[in-house]
Amino acid sequence: MTSSRDDDALGWAGDDDPTLVSGGTAAVERTPASTTDAPAPATDAPADHEAAPVDTDLPEGWAVTGSPGGYVDAPAEPASLSSPALIGLGILAGVYLLYTIGWFIGVGRLTSGLTDPLGQFMFSLGTWLAVAAPAVWFASSYWLTRGKPRLRWTWLILGAVLLAPLPFIAGTGGL
Repeated sequence: MTSSRDDDALGWAGDDDPTLVSGGTAAVERTPASTTDAPAPATDAPADHEAAPVDTDLPEGWAVTGSPGGYVDAPAEPASLSSPALIGLGILAGVYLLYTIGWFIGVGRLTSGLTDPLGQFMFSLGTWLAVAAPAVWFASSYWLTRGKPRLRWTWLILGAVLLAPLPFIAGTGGL
């Protein structure tokens, strides 16, 4: 024996709305507002006004698209990383973070024997670019190789070899 109160808990207000489209049969998308009030071009397909209900509650510039009774092609979800790949990516991100810290410490030990302002500026610029290089390499290789996992791993491992903070590793404060 169920009461109407229990039945109310199983539905949403407006479930009985005849214009309700459920199951992903239509998509609402933003269409650019027309600057002129020209009529829409005629098509050879017969108009079937009962197949797709018209929703007049949409804001101006929005339209309902999709085939009635069919499914809208949703964009493919990007494949998620497997657990080992995610762990490996985290380890490489940690290596790049340590490289950035190593370059910061190693560059802090360097001294410039230059006296002219342009030479000092270029030395300072080079040291800050060296500090930023591991983070920029990681971010750009991750972003530019979307959808190409082998190429991503190749660039990340290559960067881990090439961007080692030599002034920090050597401990001499210079190359």
